[in-house]
Amino acid sequence: MKLPNSLEIHEFTDVVWAYFNAHRREMPWRSEPTPYHVLVSELMLQQTQVGRVLPKYEAFMRRFPDIETLASASLADVLSLWNGLGYNRRAKFLHESAQQIMREYSGTIPQTEAELVALPGIGKNTAGAILAYAFSQPVVFVETNIRTVFFHHFFAGHDSVDDKEVADMVELTLDREHPREWYWALMDYGTHLKSTVGGALARSRHYVKQSAFEGSRRQLRGEIIRRFVAGAFDLSDIVDERLESVIDDLVKEAFIERVGGQLRLRSAPVAAIITSDENTHR
Repeated sequence: MKLPNSLEIHEFTDVVWAYFNAHRREMPWRSEPTPYHVLVSELMLQQTQVGRVLPKYEAFMRRFPDIETLASASLADVLSLWNGLGYNRRAKFLHESAQQIMREYSGTIPQTEAELVALPGIGKNTAGAILAYAFSQPVVFVETNIRTVFFHHFFAGHDSVDDKEVADMVELTLDREHPREWYWALMDYGTHLKSTVGGALARSRHYVKQSAFEGSRRQLRGEIIRRFVAGAFDLSDIVDERLESVIDDLVKEAFIERVGGQLRLRSAPVAAIITSDENTHR
């Protein structure tokens, strides 16, 4: 596509800043954008709307106010606070990241992309968000709201837009003096566009429509983990041919473990054990 000239870039940034200055959203991880707060918020915000994250984030911070407290907690405690956000892998990744940061960086969250993407559950774009928000580094990253903004302004009528094309536009328009605030502005403006003109995300080459939750393996996974965390270890009432394969997945992913033919939540006390007889689960 034809790259915008300096006047078009100036007009675009004026629109984004104007919206942000008039409609800036206050959020706890913006009020206090420490690396730890940003790390937690970014993992929580993956595939989850801000409105659902806010109460969970505040409760999480009361229970785990710093990375050392989080790293020393049990997985059960972390999953319990995470309950209701879905995608429990993110909670496990956050917990493991905290432990790795304590072990390898003495509790100091790293400030390079290479070190961040080596942490569990953190890809290139999440690493970019952490670098921008926590350290105000002028990095380039792409996520849902950013796609929405750039699709609306620079890719009208285009289909199968690659994130590389979007990233090129992000870099071209990036405010390198105020990257943290600029990305906040893009986030808020993108949210506004999604609610007014639509996100048009199906035009992204990377768009994958989320499958229905009801009746899905994801729902079954979540139910098993919820029961284990709550101390309800009897799965005999779950009649689902996928149960054993889902349990196998959870074992492979180190959510739960087999001990002497029994199952328990990983890192749970020995008392938190259920029978893993195959006939019980069928």
